Amino acid sequence: MATQEEQTDTGHRPVLVVDFGAQYAQLIARRVREAGVYSELVPHTVTAAEVAAKQPLGIVLSGGPSSVYEEGAPAFDDAIFELGIPVLGICYGFQVMARALGGTVGNTGDREYGATEATVVGDGGAILGGQPDTQNVWMSHGDAVQSAPAGFDVLAKTAVTPVAAFGSAERKLYGVQWHPEVKHSDHGQRILENFLHHVAEIPADWNAGNVIAEQVARIREQVGNARVISALSGGVDSAVSTALVHKAIGDQLTAVFVDHGLLRKGEREQVERDYVASTGVRLITVEAEDIFLGHLAGVTDPEEKRKIIGREFIRAFEKVQLDLVAEAKAEGEPIKFLVQGTLYPDVVESGGGSGTANIKSHHNVGGLPEDLDFELIEPLRALFKDEVRAIGRELGIPEAIVGRQPFPGPGLGIRIVGEVTRDRLETLREADAIARAELTAAGLDQEIWQCPVVLLADVRSVGVQGDGRTYGHPIVLRPVSSEDAMTADWTRVPYDVLARISNKITNQVPEVNRVVLDVTSKPPGTIEWE
Repeated sequence: MATQEEQTDTGHRPVLVVDFGAQYAQLIARRVREAGVYSELVPHTVTAAEVAAKQPLGIVLSGGPSSVYEEGAPAFDDAIFELGIPVLGICYGFQVMARALGGTVGNTGDREYGATEATVVGDGGAILGGQPDTQNVWMSHGDAVQSAPAGFDVLAKTAVTPVAAFGSAERKLYGVQWHPEVKHSDHGQRILENFLHHVAEIPADWNAGNVIAEQVARIREQVGNARVISALSGGVDSAVSTALVHKAIGDQLTAVFVDHGLLRKGEREQVERDYVASTGVRLITVEAEDIFLGHLAGVTDPEEKRKIIGREFIRAFEKVQLDLVAEAKAEGEPIKFLVQGTLYPDVVESGGGSGTANIKSHHNVGGLPEDLDFELIEPLRALFKDEVRAIGRELGIPEAIVGRQPFPGPGLGIRIVGEVTRDRLETLREADAIARAELTAAGLDQEIWQCPVVLLADVRSVGVQGDGRTYGHPIVLRPVSSEDAMTADWTRVPYDVLARISNKITNQVPEVNRVVLDVTSKPPGTIEWE
């Protein structure tokens, strides 16, 4: 989890989101950020002393799958409620608060799941005041708060839950049984904003401009006169982190772009022309397509393909790194730092450490070798993907790059089911370009998290094209919607859009005679096929 050092690096005191094992814990943290307030995730095992050391401006207790009274339920240090810090409890966190402060929680046999009508009681207090008397909320609970703690006002109820929200204005402690962080709760974001801005009195000063200014100052202090290199993939994370470091130190930074031949159509041109023009970064491109394809020849196992691509990336990057180190040494300005596009979900999911790490202990640039003994610069380490995009736009990075969908490090190599060859890559590039262009033209880019286009290279199907029999490859469309890629559902793309994509691919890509749609959610299916 994020540490005190990371919190200090942002220049903002946080709102802590306490994770009780909820599927929505990261979403809560994102919603707090959307309200202009910096947030950090911490485990439910955090102690009152650890909380006090972080000096948070507020605390939000997440939901969770357990019952507060069952054996082994996630515990919580009740002394945190006595620190004088404003707290908002959600679902399980609401029940934790109720039980700790003297209320009662039990299982009445009446459950509420999904859309539920809640009724505001009295004036609704600081978090519900001014909202409609009845509103649709998203519930997910079997237990319920049966009585509020002494000194707390009941602020909402439902048909089966007499205490659906409560609060104490004096202690600045509030809670709701439903999930305000999900879009299905009509006024959920307003509840969070009321807590943050009115109860905790936190200003909305977490924004792209402030983050850029803070990180530029921090990077300059960290780097001094040293040289820095960055592995630029063309993806959002590496593009924004590289641009941010370049804004701070200018020509002290050199970006390295490895063209392994597994990119989508036009991506190299985007990086070399549009990205460089918009940022002014010094870029070195490594031509490595023949090397990569040579090592991938005859390989069909997806894990083996990944290992080969990762290994060859290391070798390509290592070669240019050695050249740059020699050049810098000759000029008396050694290369000491490596830029990485690590994001906050990476830190949370890996249980990552803090601040500047050594390359030996943490990496996300395709498995870099242990003897590249650089210090890391990770300017996006405290950010979610949507915040990274906002910063990229503020820095003037072209929308074609900053707004692009997530793309796997091994590139199209893992979107070809079967051996990767030059001809198959060209087939997939053309099909992928058609699908992306049609989805963009239909205005669906904001609805779709990612749309892998997959070539089933080891599968052929019979078709009829131009009054003749064909024996071509199928292309799979995999459009998915997601908040964070941990779970996903297939996107219901309109039939007319799918028809245009299918017609254009089968008409314009000779090797393809069939287009199919993957309608599997995650789980059970992953987003990528390999």
